[in-house]
Amino acid sequence: MIFNNMEFHNVEELEVVPGLGGYKLQRFPSQLRHSLGHKDHERGRFYAQKSVGCEIRFVTAAKFIWISLSALEQDGRVLVYKGEFLHSTHLLKAGVITTLHLEEPPHFNNIDPEYLQGDSFSPQVWRFQFGKECNIVFHHLDTFGHDVNPPHENEKPSRRWLAYGSSITFGGDTCTYNNAYVQQTANRMKVDVYNKGIAGSCFCEKQIAHYISSHSQWDFVTLELGINMRGRFTVEEYENRVRYLLQTIVEENPDKPVVAIGIYPNGADYSLQIDDPMTKANQDFIEISKRVGADIGHKNLHFVYGDKVLTDFSGLSTDLVHPSDYGHSIMAENLSKILQQILEREA
Repeated sequence: MIFNNMEFHNVEELEVVPGLGGYKLQRFPSQLRHSLGHKDHERGRFYAQKSVGCEIRFVTAAKFIWISLSALEQDGRVLVYKGEFLHSTHLLKAGVITTLHLEEPPHFNNIDPEYLQGDSFSPQVWRFQFGKECNIVFHHLDTFGHDVNPPHENEKPSRRWLAYGSSITFGGDTCTYNNAYVQQTANRMKVDVYNKGIAGSCFCEKQIAHYISSHSQWDFVTLELGINMRGRFTVEEYENRVRYLLQTIVEENPDKPVVAIGIYPNGADYSLQIDDPMTKANQDFIEISKRVGADIGHKNLHFVYGDKVLTDFSGLSTDLVHPSDYGHSIMAENLSKILQQILEREA
C-alpha cells in the first residue's frame, strides 16, 4: 500500500483511530478480521490487528527525519533499518505518541557503496519494522522540506513470500521480531515476506483461503497448519478445512509454489500419558495435511514435515510449544534451504 508517498508493507488498510488520530496499520481487511473465529473462540479478531511484520518504507535525501508513531493497546517495539543494516531500536509506550529523531548514518559516506548495496534492500531505503506486541499507529513524517518517495522495485526484494500460520509464524516467544523464523528465513533467502500469522487462531477459515488465494502480491506461500486446531476440531473437520484451503489456493494460483508445513515438534510428541489427545492430534493432523496434498496432486503443491524445520527439541521454550530465539534460528536455517530447493526445482 502506498500512502503519502510511503510504502506500507504487509498493510491492507490504514484505519483512522477515533480520538487519537493517526492510522492503524492493519494486516487484514476489516471484513475478514471481523469474521474470524470458531464458536466462542474469537481471539483471532484482535490478533489479526497486531502489526507483526508490517513496515513503513520510504526514500528521502533528508539528512535527518522525524517520524511520529504510537502503540495502541500495549507497549511495542520498532526496529529501524537503512536497507539491510539495523539503524536503531525504539520502545513505543502504549497510548503515547512518540516522535523519533533519526539521522543518516555518518559512516555510510566513508564506505565503498558496493559494500552497502545489499542483495535485497537498497541502503537508501528507510525501513520501520514492527513486531508482535501491538497495533501500531502512524501519525506523521517530517523530512524538513525534502521529497519522500516509496522504494522503487529495484530497491527491494523482487521475490515475495506470504506466510500463514499460528503464533509460531507470528513470532512466538522471540525477544524481538527480527529473530522470528519467518523474518530470518526471508533475510537468508533475500525475499520480501508478508506475515499473515494469527496467534492461537490459525483455523483455516474459508475466508482466509479466499483472502490468500486472491492476494496478488505473493510469489510463493507457506501454510503452517494444525497446532491451533488440536482439541477444537475433529479429524474430519480438520481435513475438510485443510482440503478447502489448499484446493482453493492452488486452483487460483496454479503456477505458484504452495508449501504446507506440518505441526512443528512440541511437548505432546513425547507425552508420558499414553492416551494424550494432543499426541494423537499431532500425529493425525500431520498425516492428514500430507495426504490431502497428495490427493490434490498438484505439481506446485508441496508438503514439509515440521521436524525437518525444527530439528532440535531444545529449540523450544519451556512451554514446549513456542520456539525460543535459538529455535527460530534453526528453523530459518533449515526452512530457507528447503524452500530454496523447491523454488529451484520449479524455476
